[in-house]
Amino acid sequence: MALAAAPSRRFPAAPSQPSPSSPLQRHAHFRPHNPRRSPPPLLAAAAAAPLTAADTEGRKHDLLRAVQETGRGSGASPDQRAAIEEAIVSVEELGAGEGAPLDLAALDGTWRLCYTSASDVLMLFEAAERLPLLQVGQIYQKFECKGRSDGGIVRNVVRWSIENLLEEQEGATLMVSAKFDVLSKRNIFLQFEEVAVENIKISEQLQALIAPAILPRSFLSLQILQFLKTFRAQVPISSPERRSPGGLYYLSYLDRDMLLGRSIGGGGVFIFTRAQPLL
Repeated sequence: MALAAAPSRRFPAAPSQPSPSSPLQRHAHFRPHNPRRSPPPLLAAAAAAPLTAADTEGRKHDLLRAVQETGRGSGASPDQRAAIEEAIVSVEELGAGEGAPLDLAALDGTWRLCYTSASDVLMLFEAAERLPLLQVGQIYQKFECKGRSDGGIVRNVVRWSIENLLEEQEGATLMVSAKFDVLSKRNIFLQFEEVAVENIKISEQLQALIAPAILPRSFLSLQILQFLKTFRAQVPISSPERRSPGGLYYLSYLDRDMLLGRSIGGGGVFIFTRAQPLL
């Protein structure tokens, strides 16, 4: 410990002063703040030392390593959650873009969920554990805000499947779309608009049941297959008569390949990494 090894210094005894009236000041370890006092030299040097690119990547790597083997948060133990929160704060302290407006050009694109503590997302993973046929695949956030400075569109995309009926992991897509407005340098407000189920990809077993390969495909069987491939069910959750549900989202860190967010009010943290564009 470098600070403990620093040589001690003797200071002249301060003249006696009247007993302080504040209970906090009467605490044995309380020291009133002196704005003219300079920080210890070693602390000042540590605070002034600039972080290198290697330091930044090292903290990000430690965070991603901490969330491994947690099932994207569903299987994290209390000790793991505490360690992950500490690693998140370490990355947030890097403060990429701090003091500057939110860079929507950097935010634009597709982000893959690596970890969350949000209860509404963890419920999906828990449902997949309870229901043996249900599979939850990759989860993405897709921001559409290129060329904007005030907001844009965000789509929460969940790939899911039902064993033997749909293709594994990505047999169907659940999409929740929202508009977002930039409120401050790091806060955006989401206003949810629509929930949709689309991109149905049936399994080979189901295709064989609808249209057996050994038999000529009838017009009806082809129509059924085409209907399933183009099926899209959507439910609007906003209308002129009622205000759509919304939420405040704090983007605590953003760079070219990592996005950290915190849901304000609902609770929960989110760790995303950059992904390929969704087709």
